[in-house]
Amino acid sequence: MAHHQNLPAAEAMAKLKAGNERYLDAASNPGDISKQIRQKTCDEGQTPYAIVITCSDSRVIPESIFSAGIGELFTIRVAGNVMDHHQLGSVEYAADHLGTNLVVVLGHTHCGAVGAALTSNPDGFVKYITDEIKKAIGDEKDELTACRLNVERSVSIIKEQLKLTDSSDLKVCGAIYQIDSGKVEFLDTV
Repeated sequence: MAHHQNLPAAEAMAKLKAGNERYLDAASNPGDISKQIRQKTCDEGQTPYAIVITCSDSRVIPESIFSAGIGELFTIRVAGNVMDHHQLGSVEYAADHLGTNLVVVLGHTHCGAVGAALTSNPDGFVKYITDEIKKAIGDEKDELTACRLNVERSVSIIKEQLKLTDSSDLKVCGAIYQIDSGKVEFLDTV
């Protein structure tokens, strides 16, 4: 499907980094949530410059973390930021139909899903999430290292399943959000 041209991945990453710097000292989100932007995105559609796959944790709010407003981020949330066909389909939609060229898998410190994978064997549907995280972390016991490994696995799944190469316009990177400081550490360059 033909779509508009969106920001190149490197420009999108620079915009995310600048937004995170503004967020570090902000008391509220400076992103545009005005009536005008709501109407504009209603009339003209969305043009997100980045796809952010992150945890459902209520302390992790990508639009705030990156000082973004309505229509700027295509956010996909699932506990533990794990990947399955639903998340992959959402990434594919945003890339193919909205022209978004950057995917960021955003893990975070003090993640309950990673903690559960490290310390327990849950039952029920949450087991699907912790089993995916366990595939990523293996025998790792350090929480931060486990978080990074989990992000790296999701990045690899996206690249493999969407058959991305170094020459693809769509770039994928991992990042870790520090809940205490608000700082985002990008694990890859694009």
